Amino acid sequence: METSARLLRLLSLLQSARDWTGPQLAERLGVTVRTIRNDVERLRTLGYPVHATPGAAGGYRLGAGAALPPLLLDDEEAVAVAVGLRTAAAGTVAGMAETSVRALTKLEHVLPSRLRHRVQAVAASMVPMPHTGPAVDPGTLSAIAAACRDHHRLRFDYENHDGTASVRDTEPHRLVHTGRRWYLVAWDVDKADWRTFRVDRLTPRVPTGPRFAPREAPDGDVTGYVARGLDSATWRYRARVTVHATAQAVAERLPPSVHIEPVDERTCAVTVGSDSPHMLALYLGMLDADFSFDEAAAPELAAHLRVLSRRYASAPA
Repeated sequence: METSARLLRLLSLLQSARDWTGPQLAERLGVTVRTIRNDVERLRTLGYPVHATPGAAGGYRLGAGAALPPLLLDDEEAVAVAVGLRTAAAGTVAGMAETSVRALTKLEHVLPSRLRHRVQAVAASMVPMPHTGPAVDPGTLSAIAAACRDHHRLRFDYENHDGTASVRDTEPHRLVHTGRRWYLVAWDVDKADWRTFRVDRLTPRVPTGPRFAPREAPDGDVTGYVARGLDSATWRYRARVTVHATAQAVAERLPPSVHIEPVDERTCAVTVGSDSPHMLALYLGMLDADFSFDEAAAPELAAHLRVLSRRYASAPA
């Protein structure tokens, strides 16, 4: 095997994020351990930070350097990255669209034709829904992710769903992305309980706090915990509505996260929420069933339903 081709294969193995012993690499590449040592030195000369640990349990590992080195991707990895970048271009992180397009352009420029055709076929079939919700600052995501990874307490300014401001002291656990919004699941130190926070409403305070011992996930299932709480807890406008239909019929029209409570054989209670009374009214209209609620508990919803009622009543010519 020529030296240049062997170096590329060696680099590909080292980029798999595991430790390799000299004999293991030599066996994979069909060369001697001495050749591996020489090739490792060549990679270091080219700027790749290859770390070596001596001893029986030691080996070689590719570390992080001061500059981003070229990455070697197999066919499936290259297609996955390209599709991910194309999806991110229409995502929920502020400023990521332009960055993703630039990275995708660079990647597609160097893809072999067989892979470029696969990526273009996926792109031609994709029709992303336009995103109209709040965007999240990438620096905020990075700060939260680092605190989750390093188990550092995180304090942040937070705007509650009613517009009031507060400072929260938390033990961050996980970031959850629903496709429309980002959420932080964290242990609220002051309230001594788990809480879900909308990331677009928080501003981290740096530096982060002391380390903490990580806790077990709430209910043993982070995504399920967030889904169960999204029916009303994080929305600005909420209402408990009595729907004149069976719980089973209503459940077929709503996502699993919405809490539905059977009242009798013909009615059920549904707790719903939204960031605007307009969306909440439209959401209820999609149930295709009569409903009622306490106007005093949801005055904004009642007012907007009257507006929609007059608008729809005057529409037919």
